[in-house]
Amino acid sequence: MKLYRTQQGIVIESESNFYLSPQNDWDTYVNRDDLFDAVSAEIQTLSPDDSLEKNLKTEVLAPINHQEIWASGVTYMKSREARMEESKDAGGGDFYARVYDADRPELFFKATAARTVGSGAQVLIRRDSKWNVPEPELTLFATSNGKIVGYTCGNDMSSRDIEGENPLYLPQAKSYDGAAAIGPCLYVPSQPIDPDAQINIEIVRNDATVFEGNISINRMKRTHKELIGYLFRETSFPNGVFLMTGTGLVPPNEFTLNVGDEVRITIEHIGTLVNTVSQKPL
Repeated sequence: MKLYRTQQGIVIESESNFYLSPQNDWDTYVNRDDLFDAVSAEIQTLSPDDSLEKNLKTEVLAPINHQEIWASGVTYMKSREARMEESKDAGGGDFYARVYDADRPELFFKATAARTVGSGAQVLIRRDSKWNVPEPELTLFATSNGKIVGYTCGNDMSSRDIEGENPLYLPQAKSYDGAAAIGPCLYVPSQPIDPDAQINIEIVRNDATVFEGNISINRMKRTHKELIGYLFRETSFPNGVFLMTGTGLVPPNEFTLNVGDEVRITIEHIGTLVNTVSQKPL
């Protein structure tokens, strides 16, 4: 099933039917270890409303309220190679080779809800960067107890030239207003997501596709439980947390996003996250 955070409230999609939950507190609603069973029981008490599907096209919000978004790095071989390439002139390339093979994963803070946008909204590129890319990532949702109960599409916007200049600049390259997008929904299955599910990205410029690619989730080096386990070792999340799991789809080095580009990230079973690229005005 899928949960949508909308201007009307929480909309549930199950077996092509749509329901409006009488509960409005997103934080409490999703932060349940038995989320699938609880929502399955709830819809037995609700009546389907077909009009809700139409409203999702204009009223859907990012599926986040008081949660944080964290991110994982160098979890795919392709991202390892790209990060080593971008940082080699600064002498940091070897760091990424080491973390790919290390027991401890790279985890970093990505965004608050205030710096996150949903599907249909604008992601931003920095004005002080000349090399900006989207990173399509399966994004986990774990409860305050560290149990993975849902998934969504994530876009980890990145300024590759800033990060490549010095690995210590990672927070500036990764965390700024409009640098994170998640959505369109929180996918809540009865079992963990199919490891063969495909992640797809398409970047459209002036009605033409300028980059596209796909990869299976099972190409990740690390497991989802492993990443969440490290994240929760010494950090608590009272409302649950989102964790982007890294990317295996990296545009070529000569590519950078332009204002007006449209980024479409599709993950099987979840849906499509669509964002237009913009910049803050001067």
